[in-house]
Amino acid sequence: MLYPSRPSWLASLALSLLVACGGGGGSSGSMASPNVPLSSDPMDAYPPTPAGTAPGASAAAKAAAAALASGINFGNMLEAPTEGEWGLKADDEFINLVGATGGTGGISKAVRLPVRWSAHASKDAAATIDPVFLTRVESVVNKLLARGATVVLNMHHYAQLDGDAPPASEGMVAGELVKPRFLAMWKQIATRFANADKQHLIFELYNEPHGTLEAGWNELFSRVLRVIRETNPDRIVVVGPVGWNNASQLPKLVLPADAHLVLTVHHYEPFTFTHQGADWISPILPIGLDCCDATQLAAIRGPMDTAVAEAKRLGYPIFIGEFGAYSKAAMAARVRYVKAFRSLAAERGLSWMYWELASGFGVYDPVAHAFRPDIYNALFGSP
Repeated sequence: MLYPSRPSWLASLALSLLVACGGGGGSSGSMASPNVPLSSDPMDAYPPTPAGTAPGASAAAKAAAAALASGINFGNMLEAPTEGEWGLKADDEFINLVGATGGTGGISKAVRLPVRWSAHASKDAAATIDPVFLTRVESVVNKLLARGATVVLNMHHYAQLDGDAPPASEGMVAGELVKPRFLAMWKQIATRFANADKQHLIFELYNEPHGTLEAGWNELFSRVLRVIRETNPDRIVVVGPVGWNNASQLPKLVLPADAHLVLTVHHYEPFTFTHQGADWISPILPIGLDCCDATQLAAIRGPMDTAVAEAKRLGYPIFIGEFGAYSKAAMAARVRYVKAFRSLAAERGLSWMYWELASGFGVYDPVAHAFRPDIYNALFGSP
C-alpha cells in the first residue's frame, strides 16, 4: 500500500475513513500490595505535558520557520522499509546538492528528512532502535548540518500508529504497545541528538497523523513533547494537524504551554491535478489535466488562507511541509502549477518544502545526475 514515489498523504485515505478510532487505558489497581505496580499501562511512563496556556511562538521558533523557505524533502530514502528499497539512498551525491552553487546548480539550505524508525526498532514497549540504523541517520544529519542546512528530522510511516497495516518486512506489534513504542522511539532519538545544533536541527513529531490518531493526537502530542523536553528543553519542535496534516484540521490542534513550536501542513490541491496517473490512488486519476485555471488557483489559495488564519489565531508560525506534482502530468503544466504555488505562498509569507528531491515528483534526475531544468527553475528561479 505504500508506494515508493508517493508523497505519502492520502495514499490510503479511503481505508483510513473505514478504520474505527480506538483507545485504551490502564487499570489503576489502588488496592494492590506494595510489590505490585499500580498500573500495567505502559503509557503511564510517559505523562502528558502539564496543562497550561500556549504562550505563542518564541523568536527562535519564528526564525526556524523562516529558515525552512524553499526547502526540499529527501523523500523515498530513509523512510523506505529499508534504505535503498525504493531506489534511493541518502548518498553524498544528494547531500552535496544542498547549498551548492555554480553551473551544476544546487538546492537551498533547508531539508526535511523523513525516517521510518519503526522498521528498525524492537517489537516490545522499549522499541530499541537498531544502533547501526541510528548511527546511519545521525551521519546523514551531521553531513547536512555541515553543509549549513536547517534539517527537519521526523518520524514517518509508523503505519500501526494510524491504524494501518505495516509492510510485511516490518511486521505487526501488539496493539497496546503501538503508542508506547512511539514515545520510546522519540525518547531515544531526542537523547541521541540532544547535543546537536539547536538552531539548525528541528524535530517533527509525526508525518500526517490520520485514521485512529484522529481522536487521540492531541494527547499523544502532549506526551511526546514532554519526552523530548526532558533532554531538549529548547529544541524547535514541529507539529501538524490530523487529516494527513490538512490545513482544514488545524482548529482541532490543541497546543500546550510551549513557546518553541512550529506548525506544519501538507498541501496537494488540486489533488486531481497533482496526483493524476498515480497508481497508488484507486481509482487511478486520469492523466492529461492541465493547470492552472481559476478553480484550480482557488483550490491552491484556500488551504493557504486557512493555514495563515489559524497560525495567527494560535500565535505560532507555519510552513508547508509537502507540496508537489507527480511526473505523469505534462511538464509545462507542472511548471505552471509550481510557479503559481510559489507565488501564492510568497504573497502570504509561507515557507514551503517541495516533495521531493529525486523520485516520482523529483526535481533531480538520479540517472542523469542532473536537475530537471524546468522544475528546478520553477522552484528555485524567478517566479
